[in-house]
Amino acid sequence: MNNGKRSRFLFTVTCFGMAFLYIPMIMLIVYSFNYSKIVPVWGGFSTRWYTVLFESEVVWKSVILSLKVATVNAFFATIIGTLAGLALVRFGRFKGRTLFSGMITAPLVMPEVITGLSLLLMFITLKELFGWPDKRGFTTITIAHITFSMAFVAVIIQSRLAGMAQDLEEAAQDLGAKPFRVLTDITLPLLAPGMLAGWLLAFTMSLDDLIIASFVSGPGAVTLPMLIYSRVRVGLRPDINALATIIILVVATGVLIAAWIMFRQQKQRQLELQMSDED
Repeated sequence: MNNGKRSRFLFTVTCFGMAFLYIPMIMLIVYSFNYSKIVPVWGGFSTRWYTVLFESEVVWKSVILSLKVATVNAFFATIIGTLAGLALVRFGRFKGRTLFSGMITAPLVMPEVITGLSLLLMFITLKELFGWPDKRGFTTITIAHITFSMAFVAVIIQSRLAGMAQDLEEAAQDLGAKPFRVLTDITLPLLAPGMLAGWLLAFTMSLDDLIIASFVSGPGAVTLPMLIYSRVRVGLRPDINALATIIILVVATGVLIAAWIMFRQQKQRQLELQMSDED
């Protein structure tokens, strides 16, 4: 196969893959402006379902709960995952490293049903022994999300540290800088793009989780994925299309902003390297 045919083949496969992924999303966005109550039947352009959506207290309660859980989860998962990644890459061989590495990567391959069930049993046992948590809701969902989100952050930080030279850190130590000063002034700024990527991944995974949240939530604590699933089970509803459209727009905006920030940081680093080479 010559280069021309190979290029056309790759282009065709890419187009089919992109169409398979994005055409359903485009259809969902279009039907969110459908006036008809019957989703597949087009009844004319209308924003009535967005009005119904914004007037729903149940939806807003679920949105606020999901955003709170996702934000707190992303914050703590990034901190714990960053520390775990640093320990695995920068601390060399230490006693229990293999066990620690296995415990970090276990949530990546563990079925979510098993994770959710085990966390549910843990919270029930804690309540019987210590009386905490008194009810399952925001706290239990957040703890459950942190347990699996930090593993993904740790993997991102590990890959970032593996490809990052230690010249600046070693030079700072040779000049008398304390380890904590090296960490805060050199290592963490260099890790910032990876930490941002880990934060966004943890936030997105928490906002998207359904199975684990279903196990560890209680009455009155309904996350957004749980609400959408419960409503779709009884049939397609136009207000759910409107809600999904808003989620798509918010996620797309967040991804574009993150990509822009990382692009600016990379461009700034390249400019600094060019200036140092000229000097």
